[in-house]
Amino acid sequence: MDVFEAIKGRRSIRAFKTRNVSDEIVEKLLDAARFAPSAGNIQPWEFVVIKKAEMKKKLGEAAFGQSLIEEASIVIVVCANEVSSARGYGLRGKSLYCIQDTAAATQNILLAAYSLGLGTCWIGAFNEQEVAKVVKIPEGIRPTAVILVGYPDDTPSPRNMRSVSQIVHYETF
Repeated sequence: MDVFEAIKGRRSIRAFKTRNVSDEIVEKLLDAARFAPSAGNIQPWEFVVIKKAEMKKKLGEAAFGQSLIEEASIVIVVCANEVSSARGYGLRGKSLYCIQDTAAATQNILLAAYSLGLGTCWIGAFNEQEVAKVVKIPEGIRPTAVILVGYPDDTPSPRNMRSVSQIVHYETF
């Protein structure tokens, strides 16, 4: 699949078929994530893969009652290792670079999943402390995204996007 096709075709999927995603495919998604760019090549990402229904239910509760989390075949909690980023870049590494790095890894997962016929939804609305407690994330590691992955059971319409001329500025704002 052409990268531009994946970028333009990917949608947030909020309804999934009951079909399971194989471990082999999950491995491919995580392999794609690790090839994301990162500041200083620190690669401050960690991934927690959730398959069990009771864990998905708890994550849904930690995500302000988003029960759609329970419908996904798998859930990937993307985490930023603030400690390793801070070692390389101090406060800016801890507060910004590790977040940017995990966002890039998250996007790689979304695009790779789409190219394999899967649907995903990037969830950012959640209580960090509760998610950390559910998946037993240690101190110095921060959950940055919850990604739902499964076979799509809906086909959302194309999104209305701002035009390039509305968002691009040359030389100055």
